[in-house]
Amino acid sequence: MLAELESTPQGLTQPQAAARLRVYGPNRIRQAHRFDAWALLLNQFKSPIILLLIFAAGLSMFLGEVTNSIIIFVIVAASSLLQFWQEYSAANAVQRLLRLIAVKVTLLRDGEPVDIPMDEVVPGDVVVLNAGDSVPGDCILLESTDLSVDEATLTGETYPVPKAPGAVPADTPLLARSSALFMGTHVVSGTGTALVVRTGFQTEFGQIASRLEVRQPETAFQQGIRRFGALLMEFTLILVLAIFAVNAYARRPVLDSFLFALALAVGLTPQLLPAIVSITLARGARRMAEQRVIVKRLEAMENFGGMDVLCCDKTGTLTQGTVRVRAIVGVDGNESPKALRYAVLNATMQSGYTNPLDDAIRTFRPAQGESFEKLDEVPYDFGRKRLSVLVQTDAGRVLITKGAVATVVAVCRWAETASGGRVAIEEARPQIERLQAESSAQGLRTLAVGYRSMDSANATRDDEMDLTFLGLVVLHDPLKPGIVQTLQDLRAAGVALKVITGDTALVAAFVSAQAGLPTAAIMSGRDLSNTSDRALLRQAETVSVFAEVEPNQKERIIRALRAAGHVVGYIGDGINDASALHAADVGISVAGAADVAKEAADIVLLDKDLHVLTQGVREGRKTFANTLKYVMITASANLGNMFSMAGVSLFLPFLPLLPHQILLTNFLTDLPAMAIATDSVDAESVQRPSRWNVPFIRNFMLVFGLQSSVFDVLTFGVLLLVLRAGPAEFRTGWFMESVISEVMILLVIRTRRFFLRSRPGRYLEIGALVVIAATLLLPFTPLTALLGFQPVPALFLATLGAILAAYVGTAELVKRAFYRFPLHRSVGGPSPKSDGERMPRPSGPG
Repeated sequence: MLAELESTPQGLTQPQAAARLRVYGPNRIRQAHRFDAWALLLNQFKSPIILLLIFAAGLSMFLGEVTNSIIIFVIVAASSLLQFWQEYSAANAVQRLLRLIAVKVTLLRDGEPVDIPMDEVVPGDVVVLNAGDSVPGDCILLESTDLSVDEATLTGETYPVPKAPGAVPADTPLLARSSALFMGTHVVSGTGTALVVRTGFQTEFGQIASRLEVRQPETAFQQGIRRFGALLMEFTLILVLAIFAVNAYARRPVLDSFLFALALAVGLTPQLLPAIVSITLARGARRMAEQRVIVKRLEAMENFGGMDVLCCDKTGTLTQGTVRVRAIVGVDGNESPKALRYAVLNATMQSGYTNPLDDAIRTFRPAQGESFEKLDEVPYDFGRKRLSVLVQTDAGRVLITKGAVATVVAVCRWAETASGGRVAIEEARPQIERLQAESSAQGLRTLAVGYRSMDSANATRDDEMDLTFLGLVVLHDPLKPGIVQTLQDLRAAGVALKVITGDTALVAAFVSAQAGLPTAAIMSGRDLSNTSDRALLRQAETVSVFAEVEPNQKERIIRALRAAGHVVGYIGDGINDASALHAADVGISVAGAADVAKEAADIVLLDKDLHVLTQGVREGRKTFANTLKYVMITASANLGNMFSMAGVSLFLPFLPLLPHQILLTNFLTDLPAMAIATDSVDAESVQRPSRWNVPFIRNFMLVFGLQSSVFDVLTFGVLLLVLRAGPAEFRTGWFMESVISEVMILLVIRTRRFFLRSRPGRYLEIGALVVIAATLLLPFTPLTALLGFQPVPALFLATLGAILAAYVGTAELVKRAFYRFPLHRSVGGPSPKSDGERMPRPSGPG
């Protein structure tokens, strides 16, 4: 195979790899999202309504109405370019953020190990694999040491599969190809070196992906956006067709009526909604990146903002994650030089799974004095929970085993005393258990060390028997500075923390109590095994600490909490966290996590720090709040304008607004709406989790849409009956009232507070002032005649000002009544229980 791929056990050279990357292409099983500027620009014109509008404007130009056609073209182009610029900037920003957490693999290039992005792996590369690594392509093993691989993503089998070099028959089933590794799987334990044979779509996983279109399931937020937009679109098209038919029946010019209906459709349909949502989420992701939080999947921010339960491990999250050795003691509880020496040898010579426990032992007191040579190794795995190294010492060959106390004691036959004698392990077991219990009660972790003499120069798992117990390695991991305050901040933000750890119940309880978590109810892995799913549904809500939990039980806890109505986040960085990360509403990992954990996560923390996460949660809620602002403001304005425009067009002897005037109105009101993504958010709106709430938005849309229609009708009546306005004056007055009122109401309903006590974001404030000023000045500029407006007398302006003042004051009163109305509270509903309390779930703007 090496010859066929023109490679060597030392890997490819850099020039060879670069040439092959050009031939084979990037190592991906799905197309990367490329944000080509021209493609994105053309995408802005894909809407059927926009295309019809451009066609109708072209027809209008052909028939001689050049001025109107040019105005329509300019406004459509300006609106589309604005949307393109915003969306392109947001998309590229997200791509830059994702590059910060790209998965890398270790390859041999020019005979030296280098870390490169997985996308750049090519056939012929030699990959170095350790526990936690993802397999970057379909490979054949060159060498391995006790290598086990999780192939569940490909075969569905739960248990890790042992792998070793060697030929197998060509017709061997996938499950039995013991010398082959497949893309999409990951290493559970052991080490190996493998030759990459296939990459990308040529892999087994890639061929499956090429036959099936695999889509990420929609989040509740995406479903809500899609259904809401579709509902508005259908309703709008029906109404616009009716308006066109009525205007045509009234014998108004057909082309003008057609353009009027299409322009109305552009103004009333939420064609900007997907772009605004993307822009808002992308900008929120950039703000979160400033807080050291990288969002991989923008849609996950809805769940991030709604998260009310966070599950995490103890080590590295509550504690510093820098394990230190406190003591290495013998059976009698006193320091044991021999146990120390053997523990250091085991930690120094093992080359399997890199872990902080061995780092702490190595740095505690380096081995010295004797000469040692490593002969063989039996790496750590999650089943045995121990590792052994075979060492040649001055006194002979010794197998040194270190691991979890229970699993090491289980393979011991003797225990060595302080004087060097031996006693039966059963005799020493009570003392060992007492030492372990005392250490655990103080929040300390213990490992056991045992040994046996060996004649062979090789070692296997079967040699881990009849050992002599030497002693315990006592380790501690202090709490992180400020963790108590951080947990209080999380609780204040409506997020309950639940600890899920593989440590003993005593250790978990001690550390959790130090961190200020309730420890009255602790559930062990054994208790979990004996608890039905229905019972766990109830108990998971009251238990704050889950101890001695197996990896497969983490996912069960997550699913139980979700079934109880919670939005669950899970933070993990290990191989055994992958399934729990996938099962959670929000999977959260860290930049230094195992590849498989980073791939399964929706959000990646650049620092494993709950304080960073707390800040990220608040930023996520701000982003979600601004997204909802746009949805609700757009919905209410669209509905109100829809009814107003439909109603008045049936009775006026002329079109209430010319097509290009409608488009100009839409363009001007879109400018401040674009700035909602950067709007400030009231502090009380990020204190509790928030969720997409379609009934709430429907009620909001009906209430404020109806209010908008009432004042539109009032404006029509004043213009026609009081001011006796002609067509040009009517259009000018309504244009000014429509634009300014929508901008003013945006500033009112963007917050639950009195609008003068909640200052909008700088860009929104500037955008609103500029649009209002431009609207007031436009009828008095040289563009007036071109746009079909005319200057209006001071009486018009004063009357419109009074209507606007009444509109704003009424909107503030309606807003206060709306948020106090019992129907709103029942629709919003309470959040799922958290820490024994029900918390209100704010769903409105602010």
